[in-house]
Parts: sequence; structure tokens; C-alpha cells
Amino acid sequence: MVTSRLLPAALALCVVLLTPSAHAASAGPAADPDASAPSAAATPITGKIMIDGSLDEAEWQSAPKIGRLVQRQPQPGEVPTERTDVTLLYDADHLYIGVVAHDSEPRRVIGTQMARDASLGADDRIEVLLDTFGDQRNAFYFATNPAGAFVDGLLSSGEQLNTNWDAIWNVRTKRTETGWTAEFSIPFKSLNFPTADTVWGFNLSRSVYRKLEEIRWSGARLETPFLQVSAAGRITNLVGLKQGIGLDVRPYVAGHWLHSQATGDTLKGRPGLDVFYSITPSLKLTGTINTDFGETEVDARQINLTRYSVLLPEKRSFFLEDAGVFNFASIGPTPAGGISTTGADLYPFFSRQIGLLGGQEVPIDAGLKLTGKAGRTDLGLLAVQTRDTPFVEDKTFLIGRFKQNLFEQSYIGAIFTDGHPAAGRKGQTYGADFRLATSHFLGASSRNFVVDGYALRSANQGVSTDDWSYGFSARYPNDRIDFQVAMREIPRNFRPGLGFVQRSNVRMMRAAASYNPRPKSFLGIQQMFHDVYYTQFERLDTGQLESSDLYFAPLDWHFQSGDAVHAIFDVNLLYERLFNNFAISPGVTLRPGSYHFTRFKASLASASKRRLTGNLNLTWGDYWSGQAEQITTSVTYKLPPRFTFTFSANQTFARLPEGNFVARIYTSTVNYAVSPLLSWSNLIQYDNRSRNMGLQSRIRWTLEPGRDVFLVYGQGWIQDPNSSGRFTPADSKVSTKLQYTIRF
Repeated sequence: MVTSRLLPAALALCVVLLTPSAHAASAGPAADPDASAPSAAATPITGKIMIDGSLDEAEWQSAPKIGRLVQRQPQPGEVPTERTDVTLLYDADHLYIGVVAHDSEPRRVIGTQMARDASLGADDRIEVLLDTFGDQRNAFYFATNPAGAFVDGLLSSGEQLNTNWDAIWNVRTKRTETGWTAEFSIPFKSLNFPTADTVWGFNLSRSVYRKLEEIRWSGARLETPFLQVSAAGRITNLVGLKQGIGLDVRPYVAGHWLHSQATGDTLKGRPGLDVFYSITPSLKLTGTINTDFGETEVDARQINLTRYSVLLPEKRSFFLEDAGVFNFASIGPTPAGGISTTGADLYPFFSRQIGLLGGQEVPIDAGLKLTGKAGRTDLGLLAVQTRDTPFVEDKTFLIGRFKQNLFEQSYIGAIFTDGHPAAGRKGQTYGADFRLATSHFLGASSRNFVVDGYALRSANQGVSTDDWSYGFSARYPNDRIDFQVAMREIPRNFRPGLGFVQRSNVRMMRAAASYNPRPKSFLGIQQMFHDVYYTQFERLDTGQLESSDLYFAPLDWHFQSGDAVHAIFDVNLLYERLFNNFAISPGVTLRPGSYHFTRFKASLASASKRRLTGNLNLTWGDYWSGQAEQITTSVTYKLPPRFTFTFSANQTFARLPEGNFVARIYTSTVNYAVSPLLSWSNLIQYDNRSRNMGLQSRIRWTLEPGRDVFLVYGQGWIQDPNSSGRFTPADSKVSTKLQYTIRF
């Protein structure tokens, strides 16, 4: 059995991995992995700070700065081309971060986004990490840009950032004659931290986008992404901080009006309650009653032309809160940009299995979640009660997760789930995983290496065999050289009731390598990427090869202007063997047999700093038994910082002996922000598979941090099958929600 060969190999790699980090094991959780990591003392104050972006109070002027920032790119370790002054203040209730971002060309400072949790990748920006437990894995994330956007998130395991988490905090920015300033105010009631500790992990990054320059306080190395918490420095002198009694109560009132073509008008309204209580400074209990998700954004349309299932991301706020605690080492490693995932990811717990069944909502009566830390152990417990409906009985779901942290960035863990969403079904899933990671591989000060492994069983009614899944991966994720291997077995009866599996009855193996040099002076290129990926699947029951994918990306150039030639002539050699009929499109069915085909790809993208930007991806060549072209285009126009319009199209034109088909998805977004606290977003989608066009128009108004009003309008139209330009109105829905947070 392949897994019997994987485990010894994994253990051997673990020994190699841990040997250079032995000193960290004896140093304890507060050990500093980098002797050069900076440290700064926060300054206590008694005066009042007005959060207006001006930094004109005497406390800002007299307090010491945290020290110089250093270039991470384009010239690692060099003095930044623009100076940045950072000051840390605190009183009993708030941490204040003041940033003066000097700029020699203040008119060229870029701030194009203003909406809450906007993507700031094309803007000048300030990003902050707060590792309040000093565990070098998890952190609170805050960011802003010159337009004053509020962006916050939870970082788990040093790599997975959940920006759907919304904290109560404040930030204001101001443009000046010498650049711009940012003034953060972060309440201690919005953070979890051990009250006895006076030292936190801290890092700050500034991006000057027109120069593609990143400036960082700590860990300014190309191999170290900003979200790598172990590279953070430290802030000290945090004494006398107040968290209150750790109780937040958030009552809300929600209403829905539905106009259905079949049943007429329906009007519903109900109150609800969310409660957040810190049992200890590091353990938080979250409860929800009469849960409403009417303000949640709709899913992006997808047409699945593959043989494996498509994953739709979770967007509901209750399940996103501290979701990283439940992450499991059964996915990844992440491929390079533009390379497809393996198509064999699996999740022992996937929260969309609760409250949704067959595209229908299953109301949630109550939910309870305990998340946090006990010493060096991460804990997660979740219980949810759903309501009885005409299509499924009321059910109770239980999920438990723990991770014991080891060394600097490693852990061992376990997970357990109980419940099955389908009517009349029961099931359990349990297993263990580990991660062994270091940023000092083989003794080097800046080499990353990660090893993951897991074993899982799904115990479902009437199934007693072929229900264990195993996996192992290793990755060397560094700036110039990046390689990875992954192996995974997913038997035919492995079906976690509260999880998600893309493919079953397969053994997956992937090997990949990337060489990514940074030429100092060649055609204005910032970095060149060269990738080779090989993935194959064997059937577990017969040992036959089911599919293979060899992908060459010989040219992917990113220019200092921000433009990119992602591909000119990528080559993709594919093999697929069908054991059963495969309906790739309505009326087009592929017969069992072997299919060899070669596809090519070209991809261009313009710099997102411009008002008008776009990208083009063209894939062509053999496709199963015939030929196909896939064209993906996107155009964005901005009137910064308030207005953004984007139109994208994903189209596949296939010509097969079994029949021709065209798959189309059109998507358009029109977003307008009155201020960082009031935004209006509109999403319009159409696909020719469902022949349905949908609109969601969403207003979010934050009266003040913690007090929000949502107004959401949804409308659908069905395309006339006899007239491509005629649409008939379908259902309409209006949802409103008012939530108000009270803190104790």
C-alpha cells in the first residue's frame, strides 16, 4: 500500500526538518526565531487622542518612533526610497498606531478603494500584524490606504487570512503636502490576549505601489511573506490593559420581502442575537440565536466542465468567525499563480454543509462556538441546531478540533465531526494531522520548509471498508526556488458527512518546481517565473491511470511597471481515461475510453494601478475528442476612490464529434463608496447553462464601528429559450438587517 511507504518518508523528512530548529524547542513559546528581529516599547499616555488622521496631539510629537523600516523589495535590506515614521501609543483601553508616510511625489500617492475590506493590492497601503499571544502562528490583521479603507482579518497558521472577520476599531487617513498619514485606534476589547504578558508580536508593512516597493519593520526578506507571523518583531511595555468583562452582545432585527412568481408576496421579520464572551483572555464563546444571513453576498456563478466537484467558499459571518481554528492539513500545497489546484482537496469539516442542502436554506435556530487557546493548545468546538423543514428534519451538528503547537511554527492536531446534513442520515468523521514548518531550513536564516500529513476516517451508516483517507505533502516555498510534492489517497467510501471531497477512489501524486530569478537590469523586469507541474491520479480499485496533467510555464514575466506577461506559450499535456459516460454539457456525452490532448495558453495583464486595466487569458488546442478555445477577459475602470466598474467574461467554445457546445459566464460589478463607512455594491451575473441573470444590490452603512445597517435587493430574470435578448422577471427579494453591538 502506498501509504505504508509514505509514512517512513514523512518521518525521515521530519527529522531533517527539526534538527536545525532544536534550539527553538527548548526556548519555549516566546523564543525569537530571528536574533535580528526588532523590538520597540509602546508609550503609555493619559491624554485623549482624536482619531482624525492628523497626528497633531502632543503625545504623537513627543513619543519615540519604533525605528527604521527596511526595503523588502525591490532591493532587500536597502534604505527605503521614501521615509516612514511609526509611533505606538496606548492607554488603558486602546492601542494607537500613528504612521507618517513621507512621499517625494505626494500627488502620485495611490488610493483607489474605499469600501470595507476592499482589495488594496493596487494601492499604497499600511498593513499591521498583532500577534497578541506571541505564538508566531496566529495574528490580528489591520490595513488601510490613503482613502481610509477599513480592512481587517484573522490570520491562522501563519498563512490563511480571513478578511470576512470584522472587528470594532477605527482608522483615519489624511493626505498632506509631504505624503499621507494614518491613525489607527484598536480597542483592547476587540482583541484576545493573555493579560499577564506585556510583550506582543508586531509587524508593519508599507507599500508604495507605483514603485512596487515594499517597506517592512521586521523580516524584510524576499523569502518571507508579510503574513509569516514568525518573522514579526516585538512591542513591549504593554501594562495595565483593560478588556472589560469580555462580553459583547449584538442584538439585531432582520426583515425579508419575497415576491415569487409562483406563490406571490411573502413578508417576514424576526429578531436575533449574537453573543461573544471571553471566558478567559484566550478562550472566546460565541453564540447565535435565530440566526439570519440575509446580508450575505451571493455566490459567484460557475459552470463545471470537469469530473470533480466545485467548491464554493463560505461567506456567512457566524461560520467565518475564528474559522481558521478548524483548518486541516488535507489541502494544498498552494500552486503557483495561474496553475490549477490538484482537484483532490478534501475538508473533514466544511461549514457550508450546515444550513444549506441541495441549494435550499435550512434555518439555524441556534449555534455555539468555543475557540481560542489553552497554553500552547488551540481549541475549537462548534454545536449547531437546525430547524425542521419539509425536506429535512431538525438536526444537531457537533465539531471538535485541537492543535498542540510545537517548536516555532509546527503542530499536531485532531478533529471530530458528528452529523450528516441529508434527511435520515447520520455520520461521523475523525482523524489527525500534523504540520512541521521552519524558516531556518538546514540552518539557513531565510529558507522556508513545510511538511504536512493527515489521516481521516468517515464512519457512515452501512459502510465499514474503504473509508480511510491519508495524505502527505512537502514544500520548499522560497522566493527564487519553490518546489513541492504531494500524495493523497481518497477511497471510494470516504465521504465525510460535514465535509467536502472533490474526487474519490483515487490516489493523487503531484510534483512541481519553480525557478523565479529577479534580474537586476533586463527589460524592466521585476521577477521571472518558470514552472513545471506534474499531477496524476490512479484508481484505487484497479490501479489504472485515470488522469495525468503535465504543465509547462516557461515564461511568466512581471515588470516593474506592474504589467505582466503571465504566459506566451504555456503547454499543458493531458490524459483522461473515462470508465463511465461523462456528460460534459447538456446533450454532449463523452464515451468511456482514453483521451490524449495538448492545450496551449497565453495570458496578459495590465498594471492595476491605472484607471483602466484589463487582462486576457486564451487557452486553445485539443480538448477531449475534439478542439476548444477558452477565453477569459476582464476590464476594470476606476474613478478613485469611490467608483469601480468591472466586467468579465469566461467563455468556452468546444467542437467535439459528440456535439458542439458553448459555455458562457458574464459578470459585472458596479461599486460606489460614499465614505469608508457607507458603500453600495452591485453584482450582475449571467450564465447560459441556467439561462438565468441575477442582480444583487447591497448597501452597508456603518453608523459607527459595531453598529451596521444592511439593505440587500435581489432580482432574477429567466432568458426566453426562443429569443436570446428577451428575459422574463423571476423572483425578487429585499432583505434588511440592523445590528447593534453593546460592549461590557
